[in-house]
Amino acid sequence: MEVLSVASEVYPLIKTGGLADVVGALPAALAQNGVSMRTLLPGYPAVTAKLGAAREVHHFDDLFGVTGRLLAGRVDGMDLIVLDAPVLYDRPGNPYVGPEGWDWPDNWKRFAALSWVASELGLGLVEGYKPQVIHAHDWQAGLVPAYVKYGPSSTLKTVMTVHNMAFQGTYGYDIFPQLRLPQHAFSVEGVEYYGGVGYLKAGVECADVVTTVSPTYAAEIRTPAFGMGLDGLLNNRSETVFGVLNGIDMEAWNPATDMSLKSTYTANSLMGRNANKAAIQEAFGLEPSTGPLFAVVSRLTWQKGIDLLVNTIDLLVEGGGQLAVLGSGEAELENAVRGAAMRHPGRVGLVTGYNEQLSHLVQGGADVMVVPSRFEPCGLTQLYALRYGCIPLVSRVGGLNDTVIDANVAALQAEVATGVQFAPPSEDALANAIRRTLALFADDKTWKKMQRRGMKSDVSWETSAARYAELYASLIGLKRDDTADD
Repeated sequence: MEVLSVASEVYPLIKTGGLADVVGALPAALAQNGVSMRTLLPGYPAVTAKLGAAREVHHFDDLFGVTGRLLAGRVDGMDLIVLDAPVLYDRPGNPYVGPEGWDWPDNWKRFAALSWVASELGLGLVEGYKPQVIHAHDWQAGLVPAYVKYGPSSTLKTVMTVHNMAFQGTYGYDIFPQLRLPQHAFSVEGVEYYGGVGYLKAGVECADVVTTVSPTYAAEIRTPAFGMGLDGLLNNRSETVFGVLNGIDMEAWNPATDMSLKSTYTANSLMGRNANKAAIQEAFGLEPSTGPLFAVVSRLTWQKGIDLLVNTIDLLVEGGGQLAVLGSGEAELENAVRGAAMRHPGRVGLVTGYNEQLSHLVQGGADVMVVPSRFEPCGLTQLYALRYGCIPLVSRVGGLNDTVIDANVAALQAEVATGVQFAPPSEDALANAIRRTLALFADDKTWKKMQRRGMKSDVSWETSAARYAELYASLIGLKRDDTADD
């Protein structure tokens, strides 16, 4: 099967969050299931620099008012099609916001162009290449299903994956006449959303299949609390909405071979984690300690529940714990963590910004990974933690609920527990979870069993990639066995 994946970021070329990890891991995972996947992404400077010697496969004289071209190449084992339009994408830094921290005002055009080009590729724009399915990711590719639906009649099928319902790409009606869509597309059954244009809404409305990144989140987004205004639409088409759990790249995230670690290790050699813990303590300005080292690797935002953690740091430290926080986000929350570090020198440390190498080290040496999110579509941090023997302490929402088995009495007796869950996402519930975690850490035998059990968890793409392949096959009328024989 030929599938075109369309996204605004892909690891290791450009990354702001988990979306890039998923988009980067899918092609290799799907190759084992008879799926040939190419990835279309914008030609940001970081992308074109790594693309190197690529061949031009199409030129645009009028790409939403600018010139552009399509470049085909291969990077890190991925087949890429890059939309090289310097006026739209040749901007340094974050792919979505300018140096002042505000969204680029022409983001509507930048990602409409990406989506339109994807639909044109689906119609055979480039000789010798015509995908059967286009897999669009998040709002930046949300117009792809609309361009297909309102374009020339074809057998092309579309899958829309929602990685986070909170980000929807909504704009005023004034952009609609410039989107190259027929007037009748501006309707409830099309791209219209509360009188304006909704990119994610268009994708959810117009795609043949909608997926999201965990079974629990697929159920949650059909409720007003999590649906962010699209719950009614999702309920109306519930038979075509699926939750497919994310996986991780098992080679990139492997504690036995990870060169970002001070000391590599396996489930049978957990002592190797001690050197990594010492390296974390040094990097975050923490004093040497054998007590539990709690960690956060996250955007520091309300969604991620960082405010809940801020208000329980004193309890954590009083219980003998330390805290290392890696991330950046809302200024108020950054300052609150910084204030806790000043109150508890040597016990709380903050490193701001994104640091891939340090994030690996934190997973390889911290005792506990705290993910107190108010909502979490899937979450990758807890999957990395399981893989590295770092016990996840998570709120019972979305993919966190689907991937971590709470260390309650029954689970401990049955020897299936892999972490600690709490609900609801509140300060009191998190405080109780911290107390439970401190007690578990004091029982060395139980703790090591949980670590080893987590490291044996299946956090790979194997099962989920097979599920995506089944969805693609069903859309184009193939039986699953037909793809396996290719």
